[in-house]
Amino acid sequence: MPSCLRAELILPFPHVKFARARPTLHARAVAARTDLLAGIPLFSLLDEHELAALAERLDEVREPEGTVLFHAGDPGEALYVVIEGEVEIFFKNATGERIVLEHAGPRDFFGEISLIDLGPRLASALVKKPLHALVIDHGDLEQFLAACPTAAMDLMAAMGRRLRETTRLLRSSASRNINLETEDKRTAVQKAADWISDFSGSLPFLFIHVAVFAVWIGLNVPPLDHTALGGWDAYPFGLLTMSVSLEAIILSVFVLLSQNRQVSRDRVRNDIEYDVNLKAELEVAHLHEKVDQLYEDVARRLQNLERSLAAPSGSSTTRR
Repeated sequence: MPSCLRAELILPFPHVKFARARPTLHARAVAARTDLLAGIPLFSLLDEHELAALAERLDEVREPEGTVLFHAGDPGEALYVVIEGEVEIFFKNATGERIVLEHAGPRDFFGEISLIDLGPRLASALVKKPLHALVIDHGDLEQFLAACPTAAMDLMAAMGRRLRETTRLLRSSASRNINLETEDKRTAVQKAADWISDFSGSLPFLFIHVAVFAVWIGLNVPPLDHTALGGWDAYPFGLLTMSVSLEAIILSVFVLLSQNRQVSRDRVRNDIEYDVNLKAELEVAHLHEKVDQLYEDVARRLQNLERSLAAPSGSSTTRR
């Protein structure tokens, strides 16, 4: 016994009758769809007769690259099963940022949420590579789930996977960390430039140079300039001047590299602050809309209450 119910008990007509009534070309197309459905995990629990009955009802679509299958907010009419090609599932948040949820490839399906609850589409679908797909409408889905109730677990698993991904993306887009945005992208040279720049602006750097200069000058002025350790850079200390100049040139390059990276870091920080401010502004606007809506509801209810209270008094006055 198959794990799912027999399709003949569900469909209004047995599959054999359909096969005899259809032309040979259509029968071959149905057979090809049946083989295709058999390789898709969502339909793996159906037996041969149930797959053939389902394939009989499905439609095929072919769309070129760049076609928008549906937009967020459109009514949900169908579930798509990709045969060939690639479809990008995405939406835009309140700040206009494009958030990609999934890239559906061969044997993947999408569009099941709106098909199940008959609500509007939650995301948009854009064809990234020429698409060849099967289309399952609401009636076909009911027929399929009635034939194989256990397949509903696959639909729930797919929806759970997309929900987790959506939650992760929304969490990361709501509050990005400037350190995470920049630290992991630094090269070895940038890390060295940051370390040198930080060290050159510290007190230990100053104390080390003061000590080195004092020893250098002390060894090259009387009375130590005539000893075995001194006298190798007499006044006006040309070698010291050249060394300090070279150090200043090299150090300035590293400082400029670090400053340029800091500018990029500040740019990212400004973008994040702009997103936060924009989201706060949108939330305030939404609150204003809710307050206005509540005010209108209260005013309407008060007006209806006044009318209901005025109606009995008016009728009593008429009776008198």
